[in-house]
Amino acid sequence: MLSPVIDPDGAPFWRYATQGELRVQACAGCGELRFPPRPCCPHCQSFASEWRRMSGLGRIWSYVVPHPPLLPDYAEQAPYNVIVVELAEAPRIRLVGNLVSRPGAPLDSVPPDRVRIGARVRVVFTDAGVPQWVYG
Repeated sequence: MLSPVIDPDGAPFWRYATQGELRVQACAGCGELRFPPRPCCPHCQSFASEWRRMSGLGRIWSYVVPHPPLLPDYAEQAPYNVIVVELAEAPRIRLVGNLVSRPGAPLDSVPPDRVRIGARVRVVFTDAGVPQWVYG
């Protein structure tokens, strides 16, 4: 599995993820949630921010099954899905990940024909803290 590229703005996201928490950056000035993380609020231009814990619940907003796999490291797990999840408490925030059958399952553990737009999902994390999704 590839490792995430961690920049200073996104480092707290990954730190919380390794602890099994899904958190999203929020403006400490106006309260607006934002993702991806960035230094300045696009709504009020405040540089003050905090990290709010999310429920980890969402819905599949979109998905794709890469043909052929775009990354050679994933070729053995093809076909696999890549989903876009809108968070339950922040529908404008969408996270990209994979739908798996259970925590720690391989990327190909959910057949592509079982992925449904609008389906409810919840976040799970790999041992390395990478968010993935399961039905629920």
